[in-house]
Amino acid sequence: MRICSLLPSATEIVYALGLGDQLYGVSHECDFPPEATTKPTVIRPAFDPSTLSSLEIDHAVTERVRRGEGVYTIDLDRLQQADPDLILTQELCDVCAIPYTEVKRAVEQLGRQPLLLSLSPTLLGDVLEDIRRVGEAAGGGERAGSLVERLRSRIGWIAARAASASQRPTTFCLEWADPVYVSGHWVPEMVELAGGTDGLGMKGKPSVPIEWDRVVHYAPEVIILMPCGFDVERTVRELPLLTGLPGWSDLPAVQRGRVYAVNGSAYFNRSGPRLVDGLELMAKLLHPELFPGAIPDKAARLVA
Repeated sequence: MRICSLLPSATEIVYALGLGDQLYGVSHECDFPPEATTKPTVIRPAFDPSTLSSLEIDHAVTERVRRGEGVYTIDLDRLQQADPDLILTQELCDVCAIPYTEVKRAVEQLGRQPLLLSLSPTLLGDVLEDIRRVGEAAGGGERAGSLVERLRSRIGWIAARAASASQRPTTFCLEWADPVYVSGHWVPEMVELAGGTDGLGMKGKPSVPIEWDRVVHYAPEVIILMPCGFDVERTVRELPLLTGLPGWSDLPAVQRGRVYAVNGSAYFNRSGPRLVDGLELMAKLLHPELFPGAIPDKAARLVA
């Protein structure tokens, strides 16, 4: 089996199933596990976001979408060289990964037609089901079943322990800083499972911009900063975009010193197995009394 993964979450699933040696092409964002960076890159970005501010990135993406241009492009030569039997893609977000329609057009130009498997989860259960689907398509169905059961067991243990909490702190998860986006899809579900209350998040739906006044009115007791695609260091650099907003200093989370910058790219943005690591991390942030233990600086950092 020759596999091409066009999104980081699928690449992480492939490796978690022990199928990394069958991976012949990845996207430019596939950086975990480290071995993934040695694979041929068949997807490249239309612009370099590392040189832009959050607002500039948002404007660049919005403008390209308005013009009907993609945020990513497929290297057709490399895709042909990979000669895949299976291509893993998505239909969830045209900003996070290359759109399904573009992948389908590229596949039509190949000498033979590989199986095209689209992953579009919106909740944790969907992610687990996608792991099963990838396993079945790639000939690792039994391993996928075992992995899903382990992940489900970890989720259940966290949820059961968090349910014993004496209080459920109101929580705001930020997925972009300029403009401010509230979290969507599986993140509000993760807050609930970890023992928090998310009164702003879009559970099972895409992340959307939110008026800052709504956040101030909500008065969250915990704020978790998880901009899409950013690690802790880049997220910390985003903090001044928020500290200057009206009412920031008066938020209960700021007053009580419970504002955290996390590695969103690793633990919250990608719909792969590490979401369960993210759930464990969130439980530690929301209820350290129930989930003690050190948190690596590269995973999360107290910033206010």
